[in-house]
Amino acid sequence: QLDPFSASIILFVGRAWDAITDPMVGFFISKTSWTRFGRLMPWIIFSTPFAVISYFLIWFVPDISRGQVMWYLVFYCIFQTLVTCFHVPYSALTMFISREQSERDSATAYRMTVEVLGTVLGTAIQGQIVGKVVPPCIESRLFIGKTNSSVAMEELNMTHDTGSLTDTRNAYMIAAGVIGGLYILCAVILSVGVREKRESSELQSDEPVSFFQGLKLVMNHGAYIKLIAGFLFTSLAFMLLEGNFALFCTYTLGFRNEFQNILLAIMLSATLTIPLWQWFLTRFGKKTAVYVGISSAIPFLIMVAVLDSNLIVTYIVAVAAGISVAAAFLLPWSMLPDVIDDFKLQHPDSHGHEAIFFSFYVFFTKFTSGVSLGISTLSLDFAGYQTRGCSQPSEVNFTLKMLVSAVPVGLILLGLLLFKLYPIDEEKRRKNKKALQDLR
Repeated sequence: QLDPFSASIILFVGRAWDAITDPMVGFFISKTSWTRFGRLMPWIIFSTPFAVISYFLIWFVPDISRGQVMWYLVFYCIFQTLVTCFHVPYSALTMFISREQSERDSATAYRMTVEVLGTVLGTAIQGQIVGKVVPPCIESRLFIGKTNSSVAMEELNMTHDTGSLTDTRNAYMIAAGVIGGLYILCAVILSVGVREKRESSELQSDEPVSFFQGLKLVMNHGAYIKLIAGFLFTSLAFMLLEGNFALFCTYTLGFRNEFQNILLAIMLSATLTIPLWQWFLTRFGKKTAVYVGISSAIPFLIMVAVLDSNLIVTYIVAVAAGISVAAAFLLPWSMLPDVIDDFKLQHPDSHGHEAIFFSFYVFFTKFTSGVSLGISTLSLDFAGYQTRGCSQPSEVNFTLKMLVSAVPVGLILLGLLLFKLYPIDEEKRRKNKKALQDLR
């Protein structure tokens, strides 16, 4: 029951807070002493229960007339910080379970497969539990004219069933409880089943490096900057597609009752094709896989916007988009360990910066999510989007076509251009591997 402006403030302040906490957590992790659980695992173990509590409180409605905005802002920022304390060491574990590039690539493929599968599971749980109590849409005739609109909203508020609102609140808390339980289960499996290898990490530094010195070192590494830039634009493209696809299916294509199945088709397609891209990158190289995998979505994104509404075509586009989403998920993460190896060769006396590399990568993942949210919200608001409307003005439909087709295509092309500048090809990777073995 918050107004949209307050909700936007909470989300944007939370993303700004992320910009501070991600690199800071990466730095503190790099300075953490080795324990009997490892160096990264204690961060995961101790952050988990507090993250679950703060996540549940995000979906809890406090019985206070004022201060709700501050309540959600505080717990949203706390939750983002605690997720960072989990996600940065979790992502960086790839570097600390093996020195072999092939084993790291394999671990990354398994990790991204399960991450996408987790997204499918989370979407399904939230959608099924909350979807059963979502109020019906409002006929667009109620919104004709500003005067009529305000009268209609008053009528709607007066006739709104309080019991329905209570059911909706309870449904969100039940969903939060189930997802929180899964969070704990996964953290337990991770902490019991994975062991860091001290000899693989090479985290010990001869001379302590300050946060800003470490930051300057990693941000001055050209291969890292080019990889992050390409990753930023391609991620933003797919985040825009993912964030607006439900609205696009509901209003522009007219498949109100099908969009959950279409979204599920995208995510299942992505889950099933990550092993395919893992094989492809080992056979043809990572840069080739990036060009083929991510660009393959372009003709289908154009097709869905140009052709008339057709359910079969939409499912074909969903499966094709999922194949590209798999490449966009897997390949940048698979390329990051190669960048860190390259950095180690150029700075053989500088150790312990792996977590900083991964923390900025995690930050840019969240940053693209925030940017896509901002672009989508502002664009739809400007076009005259009607909340809970059964239909939308033609301007909104045109905007949705832009957000799921033209804009993602442009961002993908820009991202691929930046990947072209990325200097680590397969030959360079093999040379780095041999040079690191000689150095050790």
